[in-house]
Amino acid sequence: MAARLARSSTTRRLLYSFYSASLNPAPQTSTAALLTGNFHLRYFSAGSAAAARLRDEKEAWWKESLQKLRNIGISAHIDSGKTTLTERVLYYTGRIHEIHEVRGKDGVGAKMDSMDLEREKGITIQSAATYCSWKDYQVNIIDTPGHVDFTIEVERALRVLDGAILVLCSVGGVQSQSITVDRQMRRYEVPRLAFINKLDRMGADPWKVMNQFKHMTASSESSFCPLYRRESPPSAAVQIPIGLEDDFKGLVDLVNMKAYYFHGSSGEKVVTEDVPADLEALAIEKRRELVEVVSEVDDKLAEAFLSDEPISSADLEEDRRATIARKFVPVFMGSAFKNKGVQPLLDGVLSYLPCPTEVSNYALDQSKNEEKVTLSGSPDGPLVALAFKLEEGDLVPRLVRMHSNEMEDIQQAHAGQIVAVFGVDCASGDTFTDGSVRYTMTSMSVPEPVMSLAISAVSKDSGGNFSKALNRFQKEDPTFRVGLDPESGQTIISGMGELHLDIYVERMRREYKVDATVGKPRVNFRETITQRAEFDYLHKKQSGGQGQYGRVIGYVEPLPPGSGTKFEFDNMLVGQAIPPNFVPAIEKGFKEAVNSGSLIGHPVENVRIVLTDGAAHAVDSSELAFKLAAIYAFRQCYTAAKPVILEPLMLVELKFPTEFQGSVTGDINKRKGMIVGNDQEGDDCVITAHVPLNNMFGYSTALRSMTQGKGEFTMEYLEHSQVSQDVQTQLVNTYKATKSSD
Repeated sequence: MAARLARSSTTRRLLYSFYSASLNPAPQTSTAALLTGNFHLRYFSAGSAAAARLRDEKEAWWKESLQKLRNIGISAHIDSGKTTLTERVLYYTGRIHEIHEVRGKDGVGAKMDSMDLEREKGITIQSAATYCSWKDYQVNIIDTPGHVDFTIEVERALRVLDGAILVLCSVGGVQSQSITVDRQMRRYEVPRLAFINKLDRMGADPWKVMNQFKHMTASSESSFCPLYRRESPPSAAVQIPIGLEDDFKGLVDLVNMKAYYFHGSSGEKVVTEDVPADLEALAIEKRRELVEVVSEVDDKLAEAFLSDEPISSADLEEDRRATIARKFVPVFMGSAFKNKGVQPLLDGVLSYLPCPTEVSNYALDQSKNEEKVTLSGSPDGPLVALAFKLEEGDLVPRLVRMHSNEMEDIQQAHAGQIVAVFGVDCASGDTFTDGSVRYTMTSMSVPEPVMSLAISAVSKDSGGNFSKALNRFQKEDPTFRVGLDPESGQTIISGMGELHLDIYVERMRREYKVDATVGKPRVNFRETITQRAEFDYLHKKQSGGQGQYGRVIGYVEPLPPGSGTKFEFDNMLVGQAIPPNFVPAIEKGFKEAVNSGSLIGHPVENVRIVLTDGAAHAVDSSELAFKLAAIYAFRQCYTAAKPVILEPLMLVELKFPTEFQGSVTGDINKRKGMIVGNDQEGDDCVITAHVPLNNMFGYSTALRSMTQGKGEFTMEYLEHSQVSQDVQTQLVNTYKATKSSD
């Protein structure tokens, strides 16, 4: 089934995930996108015996092809070895023929880090798609960034995947971004495996990590960070290591009770032996733990366990049901860098993670009040595909499969596949169909930016490319926003952190040849109200001819904490004091008013506005009059509602040698941070703290100075929290001084 896609004068590459039917490239198109697709299941009508046989053969073909397909993502906290793991997966599956490291001395870098910036900085900035084959199965892989500033890359990857691998560091353990990624996986209901990596590292302690992970997934409140409440499935190890650190030699498979060793120059030869005698007792103990955990969520295994029947390897392999149902997380172990444990993990992907037909995918039918429709993957259904990643290039229209930055031309794509299409003018998150249905896929969660800065092109001649770059980056990344400062007229870019914005400024220079001047980073404060306040405002203006008349009466009040709603408008009018056709203008006026609070000019959120009464004039009332009345009414009652300022609060995780603990904790206190966790990892101290973002600018330099370059930290957005009274007074005075100088 061919899909007619929109034509465009620009050339973009879009990544798509297919949920139904098949796609043949349309020759007229000229833009590119990564797609993911699903197809609506259609019932086959009765017919002749020959038609029935043909139908059965076709159904068997597409079901078998989908059963041999896995769509997975690999996600982790930064520096957990995620990209190194992907590099080994590609090597052992024959997709690449030479291993390169993330920070390799040969200057090549890992295959999935294709951007120059990624190889220079040694981090993943953009998610990258590839595919490989393992034991007659096709595996589509999306490698995602680990840095919190690029969390949207993880969001949109998980939105289109059937399964995932959560990589944990055996030294660092469960870290802040590990928790964030786990939360994202739960949000999109993605079945997952965990892989405890770096067992060769000094200080490796997989059982400590297992304990942290169990607390994170099995308890209602995480011991790692009390802020995060969990509803994740229980977990258990399916392997135990043979030795640790420099003595790490292999793994014991608890399902088959066999030992695996990895020989050859790159660990490509897996040798199976009996379980070492000194590990038999531990293996039996951990296998029993595995059986207990799975039996709690799988009735079939529970029956055998309670009857004291022997649990065979075949019985344990049935825990696939629990994994797909998101009731259990199998935990694998190894060292990607030392080429140990990757092949069994690949086997685990095939054994535990679902194929496209084992995952429930839905679309909303816009022709039936957004009724939920199941997408089954049938080739006879209508085309349904989701664009989840947008890039730009200079290539002719074509349909390809991606291998990092390389492409392989294909003639068609089927349900469950992830491909790139050139010639489609769209934005990330758009749904595509063949026109026979009006389906839309549910959107992904997009966090609000927490930081902004002013930006301008150094040369006026670069204005065209400057605008092109900003427009493209906005289409690529939903967390990257562009706006104008209404007072200064400056262009303002907003994002998830300093690194996030720095990367886009550098990409603008490299990809568009535009040198830009940037201002000092600014925090995205918010304002809110703390109590109810009444308003009664009459907007009246007459200057000859038709005047303006509109009166609004009501009250504003704060929304309950945790309501998740930033603005709520309720029309409680009784009678016809205000004609109904003017009410939308009133709501529009209030929405415009909350865009800028009077304290420091930042948006007002968590506010409910109730309209109870008003008045209109038969001649002078208009939509404009009531819109202005609403704006001035909000300003009138705002002070009486006791407004306060909210600032972004960050979850900061620091790791540094214990000898510097005094100076580091003292500095956190000076920055008005609150330490919520303190742990010891060998000779290192690990601190978790909540710190205002406004006090974290330049912290990288400060931490290096305090720890002689031995400290490191990560931070992610936590919430907007009320500032202290002295900080509020300072911010208000600064805002007033700036306004008077203008």
